[in-house]
Amino acid sequence: MKKLLLAASVATLLSTNVQADTLLGLYLGGQVWDAAAKGSFGEDDGQGNVVLQDFNLNDQQQTSFYAALEHPIPLIPNIKIASTTLDTDGITIIDEEFSFGGEVYPVGAEVETIFNLGYIDYTLYYEILDNDLMTLDVGITARDFDGDITVTDDLGLLSVSEETVAVVVPMVYASAIIGLPFTGFNVFAEGNIVAYDGSSIYDYQIGVSYAVLDNLAVDLDITLGYRSVKLDLEDLDDLYADMSFDGAYLGAVVHF
Repeated sequence: MKKLLLAASVATLLSTNVQADTLLGLYLGGQVWDAAAKGSFGEDDGQGNVVLQDFNLNDQQQTSFYAALEHPIPLIPNIKIASTTLDTDGITIIDEEFSFGGEVYPVGAEVETIFNLGYIDYTLYYEILDNDLMTLDVGITARDFDGDITVTDDLGLLSVSEETVAVVVPMVYASAIIGLPFTGFNVFAEGNIVAYDGSSIYDYQIGVSYAVLDNLAVDLDITLGYRSVKLDLEDLDDLYADMSFDGAYLGAVVHF
């Protein structure tokens, strides 16, 4: 009787996961992202006034890396951890009195910013579909922002102001992969999104991948795609911003 119960339990487990990995699957991926940065940021001057200043931000290459662990155990989500940089800088001439980091920059001052922000995503997700033709994942992400923004005048005559950002934001996560049979190519889309209290953040990417290596030991895919990150922030850890980072990227994914 015990053997019958054990066999029934195993059969139930296998039937529940016919579309999931039968063994632990480890994914390691990364990308170099040629991101065009634009937008403005600022803070409340303490009197309820917010001036967003455009700093003519420079385009820079950004990086992103991730690791994901998938398993066939029912109800327990898979996990993905990803790290992304959003670094840029820029120079502008103040056209309206601008407050930041406790300092006030007058009209006509030439100021420089160093925008050094990044985030780590902690994602728990479930595989809704997983077969040779299509994979569909949904879950939730805790996005841990961390970094600092520095503003100073170009000649160093005014005080340097700095604002530190350290906050965790919950987001909805979804990912889809569609296989193109007999070609080695896949098309994919992935994204995170959230909107609350006047703020909205989205981060999506679309692209195509090609299987360079595909065997029982390891898979290697090369990816080419487009990624966009939009930050529309209303008092996120004292930061107000309307910024975007968009551009093409090249990456790779290894699956063990």
